Amino acid sequence: MDNAALVLFRSMTLALLAILSIQPLAAQAQERMRARELGVAPGIFSPGKLNAITDVEGVRVGQVSLREGDTVRTGVTAILPHGENLYRSRVPAALHVGNGFGKFAGSTQLNELGELETPILLTCTLCVWKAADAMAAWMLEQPEMQQVRSINPVVGETNDGGLNDIRARPVTAKAVRDALESARGGAVEEGSVGAGTGTVAFGWKGGIGTSSRVLPASLGGWTVGVLVQTNFGGVLQVAGAPVGRELGRYSFQNAVASSTPVASPRGSGPADDRGDGSVIIVIATNAPIGDRNLARVASRAMMGLGRTGSSASNGSGDYALAFSTAASVRRTFGAPQLTTTELANEEMSAVFQASVDAVEEAVYNSLFMATTVTGNGQTVEAIPLDRVREILAKHGIGPR
Repeated sequence: MDNAALVLFRSMTLALLAILSIQPLAAQAQERMRARELGVAPGIFSPGKLNAITDVEGVRVGQVSLREGDTVRTGVTAILPHGENLYRSRVPAALHVGNGFGKFAGSTQLNELGELETPILLTCTLCVWKAADAMAAWMLEQPEMQQVRSINPVVGETNDGGLNDIRARPVTAKAVRDALESARGGAVEEGSVGAGTGTVAFGWKGGIGTSSRVLPASLGGWTVGVLVQTNFGGVLQVAGAPVGRELGRYSFQNAVASSTPVASPRGSGPADDRGDGSVIIVIATNAPIGDRNLARVASRAMMGLGRTGSSASNGSGDYALAFSTAASVRRTFGAPQLTTTELANEEMSAVFQASVDAVEEAVYNSLFMATTVTGNGQTVEAIPLDRVREILAKHGIGPR
C-alpha cells in the first residue's frame, strides 16, 4: 500500500470511528420520551393536540438555556398569557403556596389584586431580582407605557446550585429579553432546557415539563394547560408504581439504611437525602374563572404533585400560579368598572380534576425528557427509561 493509499485508509478509519462514537450519544438522545409513550396517561380527560400549556389558545412560551464553560447550567423560561400588552389587558390570576421555602417575586400584589400585569418568568434562585429588573425594563419599553410608574414583575425560582455556579448569577438582561421576545405557541421543549437546564428532581435530572387536558363539551369544553419547573425530591412514584424505591434512589434512603440522620443543603442534587428543592407550577386555562376560583385551581396542583411522590419537605419551595385567558374575565387597566362573566362554583370540579391530572403528567414529562447534565463539578443522570419501563410493566402499566 503506497503512502497516499495509507493516508486515505487512515482517514476513512478515523471517520468511521468518529461516527461509531457518536451513535450511542444520538441513541441516548432519541431514547428520551414523554410519559404517554411509556403508557403513563394520568386521569380520564384527553390531552390537547400538543399536550402542552400552549394548547390554551394565546399562551406562548419562550426559553433561553445558558450553558457556559464547565460551570454555568441555568436559564430562563417565560410564559405569556396572550399576545397583547399584559399591563393594559390584565388576566385574573392567583398563587398558591404549598411550602414557602423560596422566592416568588410579585406574589403579594398578585394575590392582593388577583391579576397578572406582566408575563411569568422562571429562573434560578439568585437570579430572581436580575430577571425581574430586566422584565420591568422590557415592559416599560412597550407601547403605551410612557406614563407608567409602577410595575409588578412576577418571577419564580428553583435552586440549581448543584449543577450551576449560582453565585455567579449568570442570567443576563439579554437572556430575559430573548426569552420574552422568542415566546411562541406550538410545541414546548421539555427536559434540560430554559429554567430547567440545571435542575434535579427525585435525584435524577429534572427540568421543564408540560401537559394539558381538554374537557368534554358537556363539561364546557375548556382547556387546562400546565408547565412545571421541577427541582424537588421525595419518593418517586409513576402512576402508583414505586419507581424511586425500585431504582434505589429516594429521599431518606440513607437514613433508613443506616438509622443515622443525613443533613444536606438545599439544592444539593442527588446526594440530598431530605427531599429538599423546589417546584414551580403554572396552570393556564381558557375557562372564564375569576381570581378567587383560580386560587382554588392552584391549590389542587399540590394534589397532582403529591401523586408523583413529593411530600413538600421543609426545604422545598412549592408554588402554583393559575390564570385565565378568557376574554370575559379580562381586566382593562384604568377601567372604572369591570363587567365579567365567570364559571359558578358548581362548574369548577372538572377543571380541578383536569388540573390535578395535567400537573402529574407534566412532572413525569420533565423527568422523562431530561438528559444527563454535567456542570459545576457534578453530573446528574437522566432517569433510565429502560428501567422505568420494566418497573411499570411489572406493575401492569404500559402502552395499550
